[in-house]
Amino acid sequence: MAYIYMADIYCDSCGEKLKEELDCLGETPKDPEDHYSYDSDYYPKWCSDDEESDSPQHCGNHERCLEAVELPSGRKIGALISTSLTSEGVDYLKDMVSEGGEVADFWKEEFDWVDWD
Repeated sequence: MAYIYMADIYCDSCGEKLKEELDCLGETPKDPEDHYSYDSDYYPKWCSDDEESDSPQHCGNHERCLEAVELPSGRKIGALISTSLTSEGVDYLKDMVSEGGEVADFWKEEFDWVDWD
């Protein structure tokens, strides 16, 4: 599961934390379960994490993500939200992996269903 909030995407843990923080500030919508009753600019909305995207999607909290991935260098990146990509997303991924780098190495491992040849 993932959340959309203020034009970014968040992992489940970070989305739930954002909701808790907003609830403490009294910003809870009248019916938080009715995702059509409020705008994601004001309160995190649940979204499917299996929808295809045009690039890998990571949690918008970046290195502060509650489910952050630690790379071999010790650098942290936001949790990977999904491995479902459009055909354009696969092309983008292949281009990025061919350029190299530790995030690209991480992606190559996580997107093991991609034909890398």
